[in-house]
Amino acid sequence: MSTLRARCPDCRTLTAVAFDDEYQCHSCGREFAAGLVRVPRAWGTGGEAMAAAALLPLPYPEAATIEEETLDEQVAAQMRNLPARPLVLGGCCCAHVGAIRGLAARPGRLAVVWIDAHGDLNTPETSPSGNAWGMPLRMAIDAGAVQPADVALVGARNLDPPEAAYLQAAGIDDDIGRALDGCDRVYVAFDCDVLRPGELAVLMPEPGGPTLPEAEELLRGIVRRRELAGLGLTGLRDDADTAVLARLATAAGL
Repeated sequence: MSTLRARCPDCRTLTAVAFDDEYQCHSCGREFAAGLVRVPRAWGTGGEAMAAAALLPLPYPEAATIEEETLDEQVAAQMRNLPARPLVLGGCCCAHVGAIRGLAARPGRLAVVWIDAHGDLNTPETSPSGNAWGMPLRMAIDAGAVQPADVALVGARNLDPPEAAYLQAAGIDDDIGRALDGCDRVYVAFDCDVLRPGELAVLMPEPGGPTLPEAEELLRGIVRRRELAGLGLTGLRDDADTAVLARLATAAGL
């Protein structure tokens, strides 16, 4: 199905049509600031609840569901099926890779603000678990989709030693202003485990982190400074409160 036409969350029919960066429903007249891309896979052991969370209801036109058999195929399919401004609802953070690579191929320089309690910077050689979901930010950088200078890692508080060493060598920190400087647009990868435990049901909570209102203000601050190319929400359990997800998307201007 072409992303020019999507399923309206209200009418449940394929009557939401892409118009510039937004969607307009020809049946009910509603307008939407993003097209929803579902990626219901989790590339690791024990991630079934994360994969199922990608099917949670969100009030945006459903532009695509990516259900490929390998991670490489997932990335390629996601790149082909991105709407003009995607809202990605993924299982694990690998859902961000196809979004970043697809958006980076468009005109203008893309920044990435990766908001996560974890670094996601391992490689198959450094990963303690072997789970691909601990590698996606490194995947995007190593693929050349985004330069380290255009990346900020925000909220990380559980890093493996090789990740910490890579951050220092690559010059990546949590300075959003540095990452946005000189860029035209920004993709925000928001792993919901960055939130303080108890704010939202996530698979891998970590002590500390921002409250929901603090996270909303963080998102508002990012999109005040640069045009939002897309937003991805990942790391959830299938019992996550969708009202919280809608608040995060709204804070990002969607």
